[in-house]
Amino acid sequence: MQCKLFKFILLTIILVSLSFDYCICQNFDILLPITDINRASIPSIQLTPIGAFGLSRKARPGVPKHLHTGIDIKRPIENYTDEPIFAITTGVVISMRNDGPYAQIIIEHKFKNEDRFWTVYEHVSGIRVFVGDSVSPLEPIARFMNRQELNRYGWQFDHFHFEILKVAPRPLKPKAKTPYRFFRTYNLECYNQSDLYRYYFDPIKFFENHLHE
Repeated sequence: MQCKLFKFILLTIILVSLSFDYCICQNFDILLPITDINRASIPSIQLTPIGAFGLSRKARPGVPKHLHTGIDIKRPIENYTDEPIFAITTGVVISMRNDGPYAQIIIEHKFKNEDRFWTVYEHVSGIRVFVGDSVSPLEPIARFMNRQELNRYGWQFDHFHFEILKVAPRPLKPKAKTPYRFFRTYNLECYNQSDLYRYYFDPIKFFENHLHE
């Protein structure tokens, strides 16, 4: 009972905090989610060979054929110890899981026109934020997996998956293994272009429209 009460109070705090503009977005400066000399430059992002937005992903056991709903960003330099990952702008963490290679952070943001959008950071490690935290694009929220983690989980995770949602993620009942995972995305529900663009922004085009070099 106490555990359920704690989760209810925590979720209430999150929802209340999202009602305050200063918690979500004091300004609208967009930066890339990786470290670089210039985090406002599109060429700084390098994707994996199958990491582009909208690519068709083959069906596999338990997973239907679908379109790739984000981009898979390669680590910018050969730092396999503590290469940081950043939020792209100010916002509030609304969901997280830290249970292995599918560790994930979901952050809610607000445009200047008051519309909201959501960013997702998956296959991350060393998570530094918690549900309800306000974040800045200047402070790391997590890091790329290090060598030891890649050896454990597989080198196919030598990147992180990044999404930008137009639609609020689906509420999710937390489980014992993932007690702070309150939402999930639509990554396995996009089977055609109509589905894809209903739920998601193309991250590269989003950066082209909002980065100010």
